[in-house]
Amino acid sequence: MKPVVFLAILLAAVTASGQNWEGDLQTEGGNLHAMVGLAWDSKFIWRGFDVYDDESATHLSVDLNLFETGFGVSAVGHRANAGGFEDRERWDGTAYYQGGLFSGEPFATNFRVGFVHYLFPELNEGESLDMQEGHLILSWPNLLPIQGLQPSYVLIKMWPAHSDSPLPDSASGWMHIGMLDYGFSIPGLIPGIAEHVITLHGEVAYNDGLTITPAAPVSDWKVAELHPNPDHDFSHAVVGISTDLAFGEGGHFIITPAAYYQNTLNDTINNDEDEVWVSVAVKYTF
Repeated sequence: MKPVVFLAILLAAVTASGQNWEGDLQTEGGNLHAMVGLAWDSKFIWRGFDVYDDESATHLSVDLNLFETGFGVSAVGHRANAGGFEDRERWDGTAYYQGGLFSGEPFATNFRVGFVHYLFPELNEGESLDMQEGHLILSWPNLLPIQGLQPSYVLIKMWPAHSDSPLPDSASGWMHIGMLDYGFSIPGLIPGIAEHVITLHGEVAYNDGLTITPAAPVSDWKVAELHPNPDHDFSHAVVGISTDLAFGEGGHFIITPAAYYQNTLNDTINNDEDEVWVSVAVKYTF
C-alpha cells in the first residue's frame, strides 16, 4: 500500500466528497415509484477494479420502489462499448429493504439491506463467473455539525454463485467502504433551473481479500487482467463531483454529469494503476 498517498486521500475526503454507491439511499415513502436510466462511463471502475480495461461502458437500469413498504427491486446491465468484452456483459439483480431510524435526532440513521445476484449471461456452462452479495448501507444525515455533510458506511459480503465456479476461493470475501458526501447549492447556470446541487464525494475501501476475476484466464479475461489473490488491505480511494440537472414539470427527467479520480492503494488491485473517468447518466422517475 502507498501510505503517503493514502493519508492525502483521507484528508481530502474529510473536506470534500461523488460516486453514488449503486443507487441513492432514499427513505421517503409513497406509492409505487419507478426509475429507468441509461448511463455512459468513460471507464467502468467498480469496487476498485477496471472491469473493461480502460474501455468505455454503457449501463441500463430499472428500479422499482414498492409502495410504502420500504422494499424494492432493481436490475442494472453493464456492457463495454468496444469489442472483445462480450463475455463480460453483466446484469445485476437486486432486492432490498430500506428505511430510517431515530428521525429528527442527531443520530438519525438511514439504512438499506440488500441481496444481489451478478449474472454473466454470455459465458458457457462451466465458465460461470456469477456471484452473489449481501450488503448493508448506513448513513447519518444529522451526525456532523456542517449542513450537507453526511458520512456513510457500506458492508459487503460476496461469494461465487456456483460450487464449480472458476473464481478463486478469495472471491468469497468482505469489503468495507467508508464514505463522506457534501452537498451544496449554487445559482442555476441553465435557463429553467433555479439552482444546482453539487455533490462532492469521497470514499476509502478496505478489501478483505475479495476479487471479481477468475483465478486463470476464462473466455476474454487475459492474464494481465486477473487479480486472484488481493491483499487484505486498504485497496482504493475515490474522490469525485457530480450534479443532478432536473428538467420538465416536476423535475422527473434528470441528467447527471460526474467526474472521478481513484487512487489505487494496493498493487494487487487493478495493477496498482490510478484511474480518472467521467460519466453522464440520464434517468426518468415516475
